[in-house]
Amino acid sequence: MTPAGSPPMVGGMARAELQARRVEAVRAWTSFVERAATVDRLVRPEILHSWNRSQAAVPTSVPAAPLADESETAAAWRDSPLQVAVERVEEELRRTAEDGDLVVAVTDPQTRILWTYGGRVMRRRAETVNFVPAGRWDDRSVGTNALDLANRLAAPAMVFSAEHYAPIVHNWVCWAAPLHDPASGARIGVLDISTTWDRTHPIGLATARVLARLVEQALPRTQQFAGSGEVTADPGLVMTLLGAAETRLDGQRLLLSRRQTEVLALLALHPEGLSLEQLHAMLYGDQAVTFSTLKAEVSHLRHALGGQLASRPYRLLMPVATDVDHVLALLRRGQVGAAVEAYGGDLLPGTNSPALIEMGEYVAVAVREALLSDPQPDAVIHYSELAPYDTEVLEVCLDHLRPVNGRPHPAVALLKGRLAVARG
Repeated sequence: MTPAGSPPMVGGMARAELQARRVEAVRAWTSFVERAATVDRLVRPEILHSWNRSQAAVPTSVPAAPLADESETAAAWRDSPLQVAVERVEEELRRTAEDGDLVVAVTDPQTRILWTYGGRVMRRRAETVNFVPAGRWDDRSVGTNALDLANRLAAPAMVFSAEHYAPIVHNWVCWAAPLHDPASGARIGVLDISTTWDRTHPIGLATARVLARLVEQALPRTQQFAGSGEVTADPGLVMTLLGAAETRLDGQRLLLSRRQTEVLALLALHPEGLSLEQLHAMLYGDQAVTFSTLKAEVSHLRHALGGQLASRPYRLLMPVATDVDHVLALLRRGQVGAAVEAYGGDLLPGTNSPALIEMGEYVAVAVREALLSDPQPDAVIHYSELAPYDTEVLEVCLDHLRPVNGRPHPAVALLKGRLAVARG
């Protein structure tokens, strides 16, 4: 009940003010898609940038977010530390959704939804647009939205009504905050809360931030490829091999010689195990190095691993993760942008191990070919930092870009700059 003489309120905001804001958003969106007028001064810069990205990738008529493989998504959720965190605070998340008739969602780093819970009304609305587990909510899949903005900009984001690119969610307001591993700072996903536009409330963004921090604080202490140096609780071996080498066992960084790192990398990339002869050939090739020398290296390595290295065949006895396997898995799933982001460069630069040289070439070619087939501008720009003289990838990307709203694509200037540097 509102005091006498005060304007009707909706979700804490005056109804007339909220309605006017919606009308302005719809007018700006219509001008943009119909190219009726420039909208630079009508929308926030991050919204306009995302509209341009969206227009180049999806039609405004997109009926729902595309779905990733549901069984694969379920498996990813089971294996994610986010599942543990959400289970620990699920009662609070559910109560927030029910009290505010919201839908709460948690995504992975590629903005694929892993978990949702909705109030009675919003649950049904969410299902109609695939705001459900396996739904892909990056702006290249479904257009501008708060989940994508929070993920790409690494900052809390709000998207109101027709600020969304796709009309299927013009009746929504969404607030999202990025999720980070508190130990390593690595980005691990996004938490979003959404409801209908007429329930917009000034504390929506603050609520998303609070819930995101709640989830982060409930995370188990995890290992990341680029860890913080802190000892973690989860067991296993994590190896960074692309670009710069780092090895962690149960969260503790191992100080290994170059040759020990190469031996361990070969064993990590061959979990089925290797015989002494196989390991020798992969490590030394035709070099005149005795088996005894290799056995001594393995013995030192076994000691560093606390005995978790079996013989006949040589095989690691703990869970193993490498950035090589991570990048290749992303490429197999067609997640080119994420694969390029995870790709740190050459595998153990300077190695003379024939097998590691071959694996490094395989990964490098796979990443490059994926970009040539799907030259996403952001991914190409990141790749050009690692391979600054690869002009073909830059040229292919420029050839694929089309003008946006009668103007050159926003990435053209950056790509041409990179190309000019590459050509000297």
